[in-house]
Amino acid sequence: MAQNFDVVVLGAGPGGYVSAIRAAQLGFKVAVVEPWCDTQGKPSLGGTCLNVGCIPSKALLESSALWEAAHTSWASHGIGTAGLRLDLEAMQARKDKVVRQLTGGVAGLMRSNHITVFHGHGQLVQQGKVSFRGIDETADELLAPHVIIATGSVPVTLPMAPFDNERILDSTGALALEAVPERLGIIGAGVIGLELGSVWRRLGAEVIILEALSDFLPAADEQLARSALKLYGEQGLTIQLGATLQSAHRQGDQVLLRFQQNDSVQELVVDKLVVAVGRRPFTDGVLARDCGVTVNERGFIPVDRYGRTNIEGVYAIGDVAGPPLLAHKAMEEGMAVAEWIKGERSSCDHRLIPSVIYTHPEFAWVGETEQALRDKGIACHAGVVPFAANGRALAMGESEGMVKIISDAKTDEILGVHILGPFASELITEGVTAMAYGASSEDVARTIHAHPTLSEAIHEAALACDKRAIHVRNR
Repeated sequence: MAQNFDVVVLGAGPGGYVSAIRAAQLGFKVAVVEPWCDTQGKPSLGGTCLNVGCIPSKALLESSALWEAAHTSWASHGIGTAGLRLDLEAMQARKDKVVRQLTGGVAGLMRSNHITVFHGHGQLVQQGKVSFRGIDETADELLAPHVIIATGSVPVTLPMAPFDNERILDSTGALALEAVPERLGIIGAGVIGLELGSVWRRLGAEVIILEALSDFLPAADEQLARSALKLYGEQGLTIQLGATLQSAHRQGDQVLLRFQQNDSVQELVVDKLVVAVGRRPFTDGVLARDCGVTVNERGFIPVDRYGRTNIEGVYAIGDVAGPPLLAHKAMEEGMAVAEWIKGERSSCDHRLIPSVIYTHPEFAWVGETEQALRDKGIACHAGVVPFAANGRALAMGESEGMVKIISDAKTDEILGVHILGPFASELITEGVTAMAYGASSEDVARTIHAHPTLSEAIHEAALACDKRAIHVRNR
């Protein structure tokens, strides 16, 4: 027997559960369909992000950062650390507890907002109709004038390095290791590769990252990317650029890699290999063959500025709707689509979506890079201030990195903010806010920042755009 709703959401990751909650707040009768189960086979909400992505990786990054700090910097604070030992089982248990708390919180939000959750697989059969098969093999039909596809993404596979999650791992397997490998290989020096590499290097593994591109983090500002590459190398991450994987074969308890670099084929033997070359949209089994929804050559579902697909009443948000593949982008799209369905004014400005890499130091940016603006022929000013000139950073012992603000040479409007340094993930929000309201570097320079704070580096960089920096030499 069919069940009727106003809105059916396929997927309960960051985009799906946020859109469902917002739609419920707006008075809609909402259902969510989610197939995810944890390692014990128990249904779990939150999608990749909460279960095996953003949240568990940050939990391990935090724990591993404390472990490394205890060995490298606590002594300078007068804190003795003799007798420390690593309990990886407890570290993993803490990570799992954080995940359970957050996924359980999402389940509670579903209940408090009177959202019906279907644990199983949903498929858009036709406009307004979703076929559902539960994890318990029950079947149903869900009817709604509005269907939101929020099914996210999955790791990209390489034919020459198929996952077995024993020796050749995807990102999920790399978060669940029960022992620190002596030598860890990673394919891909993007966000996932750098973060996972940082975790296991801090805990004692020798980490070698192979990146096919000759440029490091090409989406980031060149100046800061060069500085980051140097810092990561000094920390012990071996990053080999221009290295193209040719094959990966298990040899007993190890993996033999062959890769090409500088016109020569080289070999590398590792204990574990993580393949982190990106993610692809997940639409497997989500769209019936004759449902009519268009999928492009890369597997994404094209949408207009209002999240609408080519089929009336069908929307797509988050990873499945195209890059950037970021949880906060999915959340904002989810809220906006719910409000658009209601007929309210809303927006999701993709120009203002920040990117963050949770390495040490953190790396975050929003807007244009200096090189991109120059390639477009747009004259700009760049104010650059190192954290070594910031009192709070020095007191914290976190003086590596810098802040860079880029402003239009004619109008002084801020076009990009780039931060490599402590708490860059938090500091970048000031840049996003400034750009959202069309602020100039002068506006930020005239904003009083508390002293001593890390945010003063943003203030100083804004002053430097006009060569008025106080605590550093103006360029």
